[in-house]
Amino acid sequence: MCENLSFSHICNSCQQLFLTPSLYKRKLPSGIEVISFYKYDEIKSLLHTKHTDLGFYIYKIMAKNSLKKFSTTFNMSESIAAIAVDDIVEDSYSHTAVLCKSLKSKGIKPLYGKLRAKNRLSYSGQSREFRLKNPRDFQLLNFSQSSVILVDDIITTGSTLSEAITVMTKNKKEVLFCLTLCDVSIK
Repeated sequence: MCENLSFSHICNSCQQLFLTPSLYKRKLPSGIEVISFYKYDEIKSLLHTKHTDLGFYIYKIMAKNSLKKFSTTFNMSESIAAIAVDDIVEDSYSHTAVLCKSLKSKGIKPLYGKLRAKNRLSYSGQSREFRLKNPRDFQLLNFSQSSVILVDDIITTGSTLSEAITVMTKNKKEVLFCLTLCDVSIK
């Protein structure tokens, strides 16, 4: 960004200038709301770091500026599970697990390794038709909480989150809403 010397990978001034979140909402066909914090075009270059060593630090900063702040305003009487979509460790970390961890608060408990895709195809840059023809085929491992927040980095067509919601519902879990860093459809 500014390339000034900083003890953080993105200096505080650039974080305030470029990573101040806004709330964007979209409803999936199931009626579940997806809350996003950035427009895709605003953080596109930062998102592309997710498969690099630098990505861990960049995702942690973006999560701190958006999801972490959101979690401090969230109040529920029961403990809610935050479940990362397909938090498989690649390149030494899982970007969705980093996002999920930032939600840890009094009312939200991040859980890891609970929702994993059996289909390992990359959806990056693929069409809606491709995504529908090649479902993620999620496997859900048991956990005690009945209410869930699903967490992912990007929403494009909504097919991944919709499939995850279907799996949760079949397993008697109530998805309250979904959180993503950004929404591609917001211009």
